[in-house]
Amino acid sequence: MDFFRKFSYVMPVLILLLFMVIMSGCSRTSAPFIDLTSIEDVTPGEGLGERPVRVAISSITSPSYGRAYYEELLAYLSRHLHRPVQVIQRRSYAEVNDLLRAGEVDVAFICTYSYVAGHDEFGLELLVAPQIDGKVTYCSYLIARADGSIRSFDDLRGRRFAFTDPMSTTGTLYPQLLLKERGETAESFFRSHFYTYSHDNSIMAVVEGLADGAAVESEIFNFLAAEKPELTGQLEIIHRSPEYGMPPVVARPDLEAGTKAGVRDILMAMHLDEDGQTILRRLHIERFVPVEDSLYEGVRELARSVRNGAASDFAEDRLAH
Repeated sequence: MDFFRKFSYVMPVLILLLFMVIMSGCSRTSAPFIDLTSIEDVTPGEGLGERPVRVAISSITSPSYGRAYYEELLAYLSRHLHRPVQVIQRRSYAEVNDLLRAGEVDVAFICTYSYVAGHDEFGLELLVAPQIDGKVTYCSYLIARADGSIRSFDDLRGRRFAFTDPMSTTGTLYPQLLLKERGETAESFFRSHFYTYSHDNSIMAVVEGLADGAAVESEIFNFLAAEKPELTGQLEIIHRSPEYGMPPVVARPDLEAGTKAGVRDILMAMHLDEDGQTILRRLHIERFVPVEDSLYEGVRELARSVRNGAASDFAEDRLAH
C-alpha cells in the first residue's frame, strides 16, 4: 500500500496543525490541544461467556496505524488466553492511566513515564517489556529536516516544535530537560509548539514542514526507518538522549492473578512458536522479557530534574499544557 494512503488519517491532523500555525503567526504560543478519536473493538476468543480482557493502547502511533501495529499481537493473545480481548484505544497516556486507576482497563501498552507515575500513584504493575536488538532500553531522538539548517537543539530557538504526549518520556519530558538546562521554557525558547499525541504524527509534522523539529521515540523512528526509509531519509537525528527503560506492558494492581500471569506468560513465550515469531518480526521486536521497577529509576530522576520534585509532580499537571 502506498505510504501516504496508509497514513491518510494523518492528513486531517496536519491540516489542523497548519491552521494553528497560521493563526499563531510569529507569536509564542502555548501548546494547542489536538483531539484524536478513540476506538473500541473486541477480538473474538474461544471462551464462551467469559469477560473480555480489556487491553488499552495509548496513541504512541497514530490511531489507524496503531491498530494495525497491535492487531495481530492482540489476536494472538486472545487465542492463547481462550478469551476475547477488548481493545480500547485512547488519545493520551493520561487517559489510559485514568482507566487503569479506575479498574476499567486490565492491561495496557504505555510509555515509561506513564508506568512510573501509575506505579507511584496507585500501584500499577509491570508485566513485560519488549527486547529490541538485545536491549530493554530506548532513547529520545530530536529530529529536523535533513535539507535544513538545524543541526542541534540550540538551532531550534525561535522555531516551531512538536511534542508528542504531555506524559511522554522521549517526546516531552526529555526535551523539557534540555530547556530547563538552558534556563528556558517552551514558551520562551520556541516560536510556537504543539502536541501531536503520537510519535509518527510528530515525524510527519517535520517531514511536511509543519514543525521545524520534534522529539520522538527512537524505536518508532527506527521502525519507520526500516519500513519506509524514503520517509525518514528526509530527516536528520540532531540529538540523542541517554537510554531509558523500554515502554512496558502493565496491569492494574487488582487484576486477578490468573489473568495477570496468563498475559505475562503468553507474551514471554511468543518467540518460541512460529506464529509468535512472525508477529514479533513484523513489530521489530525480538521477544518480551520480564523487567524490574529499577529499570525505570532513570525516568524518575529525569522527572525530578525537570520538575524539582517527586516524579508524581509531573503527572499532576500533565494536562495543563
